[in-house]
Amino acid sequence: MHDPRISDHDEQLVDRHGLDDEAVDQIVRVMQSLRGWHDAERRMSEASSRYMKLNTTDMRALRFLIAARNQREIVTPGALSEYLGISSASTTKLLDRLEHGAHLVRAPHPTDRRALAISVTDATRIVARETVGRQHARRFAAAAALAPAEREVVIRFLDALSATELDQD
Repeated sequence: MHDPRISDHDEQLVDRHGLDDEAVDQIVRVMQSLRGWHDAERRMSEASSRYMKLNTTDMRALRFLIAARNQREIVTPGALSEYLGISSASTTKLLDRLEHGAHLVRAPHPTDRRALAISVTDATRIVARETVGRQHARRFAAAAALAPAEREVVIRFLDALSATELDQD
């Protein structure tokens, strides 16, 4: 966000009533830091996608499969389709693409002979852990370095930001 004193000089969008310049400067720095985080997240996601030669939906599917594997859950095409919010036809194309790239395997479901069980390959799981997983571990460490009260402030702030998507003022 640009400085509202410049981009919204007449306060048509941003109410600055009761905020002195120091407070507005600090709020602008918060928003700049948030933008920096967003840019870093985007770059990491794009780098992972390029490295693994996968699109965003493919990466989401793999994260889901890895999480399911870690929890010893069996994933079916239907469960994956529901999680991703895509049609069964799109799921089939996604599975074909990921299987062709040696990222997953399809096997008979162990208890339902009408269904397939989908699982991530060990090679893809290891690559994801060494790239995206290590980055997430560093982010976890940054959050762990905060005091509990500081984490609560961050949680409230991020939840409030998320809620702005719903606001239609």
